[in-house]
Amino acid sequence: MQAIGRAVILQGWEVAYGEAHVLLEELADATLDGARKQYLARMQKATLLIIDDLGLRQLPKTAAEDLLELVMRRYERTSTIFTSNRSVDEWGKLLGDTTATSALLDRLLHHARVVQCGPKSYRMHGKTSLSLARANP
Repeated sequence: MQAIGRAVILQGWEVAYGEAHVLLEELADATLDGARKQYLARMQKATLLIIDDLGLRQLPKTAAEDLLELVMRRYERTSTIFTSNRSVDEWGKLLGDTTATSALLDRLLHHARVVQCGPKSYRMHGKTSLSLARANP
C-alpha cells in the first residue's frame, strides 16, 4: 500500500497513510486535545487515505463510529483504501458495532473495487490480504 501511496504522491496528490489502530489512536488523542475537527479535516482533505492493517490489533470501542465518521466525510469526494487480513463479513465483530459497520461498508463498497488476494500470507504462500479501494466517482 505504501508503494501505491508513493505513486500517488509522485503524481502531485496528497496522501494520508496509517495503520488503522494508529489513526484511531491519533483521532482519540485529537479528541482529548480538542482538535478532533482539525484532525478530521486534515484526513478529509487528502486525495487518498490509506488505512492499513485493519484487524491486526485490538481497536477501541469507538472504532466503528470513528471510521464511519471519517469515511462519511470522504464519501464520494476522495479516494480511500482499506487493507485487512479479515473478511468483510468479520468487520462487524471486529469493530464491535454492527450497525455502524454496516453503514461504513455501505459507503466503502458503493464505488469500491474489492481485491481479494487470498487468505494466506504473501510471505507464506505468495498471496496478499484483502484490500478495499474506492476510486473517485
